Amino acid sequence: MSRIATTFARLRREKRLGLLAYLTVGYPTLDATPALVEAAVAEGADAIELGIPFSDPLADGRTIQAASQIALKAGVTVRRALEVAALCRASTDVPLLFMTYLNPILAFGLDRFCERARAVGIDGLIVPDLPAGDSDDLRGCASAAGLDTVFFVSPTSNEAGIQAACQAATGFVYCVAVTGTTGARAQLDAAVLPLIDSVRRHTTLPIVVGFGISRPAHLAALEGHADGAIVASALLDAIGEAPDDAANQVRRFLRGLRTPA
Repeated sequence: MSRIATTFARLRREKRLGLLAYLTVGYPTLDATPALVEAAVAEGADAIELGIPFSDPLADGRTIQAASQIALKAGVTVRRALEVAALCRASTDVPLLFMTYLNPILAFGLDRFCERARAVGIDGLIVPDLPAGDSDDLRGCASAAGLDTVFFVSPTSNEAGIQAACQAATGFVYCVAVTGTTGARAQLDAAVLPLIDSVRRHTTLPIVVGFGISRPAHLAALEGHADGAIVASALLDAIGEAPDDAANQVRRFLRGLRTPA
């Protein structure tokens, strides 16, 4: 079994909602990411999503766009992200996934990117601007390299779109909790629980909810419905409040997120 499948099998046995933490490679500084991954795992993150910065991140809100710009100005490239991922893998056994857009992968080369990603310890790929119906080439390269692929469904997805995403995905299905871009929200969209139910009709894969997750109440609302939740913008916001103390900010935020109000 892959690390992703093994992790979610364990979470199901433990009857626990998984917590996935998103970090932008190279934010807040070029060399910060491995220590932030260690801090997140120490505070209970079950998997890590490593964002490769891109100049035109259409699915991302203000926080992740700003973090990406800082990382790009610091010199983060796909090659550098691969090097950082190798350092992260050396210190943890939890699943690591790359989140990036299609253009950087194509520029690097599909086969080459997938092979290198697997070689440095990446377990899966999330490409938000690649529809499931257009993903045959990437999925073929990823499968050959032993990488899982993750696809999105949202409150605006119709049944055909949900079915296509579920058929294409191998690691888990990513349910977008809000309509729009990433960013912390005060409340979860009321449509997310019915969306999870719709996805369950099409797949036995784990279902993970992201976009807007920022509070203990959000995790509580997903318990018993989703298999995991991804925290992204809210975690980066916490890092941005004290970038010189980023690792401790990660610890404090994730500890608070796991503490019921």
